[in-house]
Amino acid sequence: MSRSTEYGRPAPGAKCAQAIGKILDGVFGTLQLWKLALEEGLAAGVDVDQLTYGLVEPALTESQPLLIGAGFIAAQGVVSEESGLHFAWWLGPLKDNPMLGTTSAPTRLDLPSREYADYLRDFRALEWYRVPEATGARHITGPYVDHLCTLDYLLTITAPVMSVGAMVGVVGADVQVLRLERDVLPLLRAVGGPAALVSQSGRVVISMMPSLQVGSLLSTGDGGKALKRFDCPGTSLAVVVETRP
Repeated sequence: MSRSTEYGRPAPGAKCAQAIGKILDGVFGTLQLWKLALEEGLAAGVDVDQLTYGLVEPALTESQPLLIGAGFIAAQGVVSEESGLHFAWWLGPLKDNPMLGTTSAPTRLDLPSREYADYLRDFRALEWYRVPEATGARHITGPYVDHLCTLDYLLTITAPVMSVGAMVGVVGADVQVLRLERDVLPLLRAVGGPAALVSQSGRVVISMMPSLQVGSLLSTGDGGKALKRFDCPGTSLAVVVETRP
């Protein structure tokens, strides 16, 4: 929620939250374009992998990309009657990654080679798939450490891809928190006091608050400190600001 100062101007926390909302709105806009293209492509019977790569490659290879991975995850039987879960997912160029080393071009996710791929057997129960399927709306999962792809701290944003009124998969993008910090830390500093970006569940995404470590869970009152919450428009994230007595 946006709060105002006594002079009727947005409070610093509200301005920060609004700016973060605008950053993520760019990702949402990109996902919406991909979603529409995939829905049209699936209806026309085009090659899903080729279409998906053509959509995500520019976003993954731009200068200082915000996205570290992106693609389309099709439900069972969507790509072909014999197919199970179909991952058309690519990772952007990486540097000194613990799993893939250094790469100069997008790399397709190779599920059979992943030690943790078994957890995808029940993929419909996973938050990034389950929530869009239940709500019909985009969703932000995380922050969390991605053990399947990058071993990075991520936010995963997914949106439902529809066909004849039913969800046939999700289009998604992984936002690397370390990269997001470049844009968000200056905004948090401008608040003028201890502040942090948190998820809907209270998990700390980025922090300029000594008492809140990244990855920790915000508790009610946070040890007696008074916190104000400013929702980031269009997202499930919020900025929390420590108030002075």
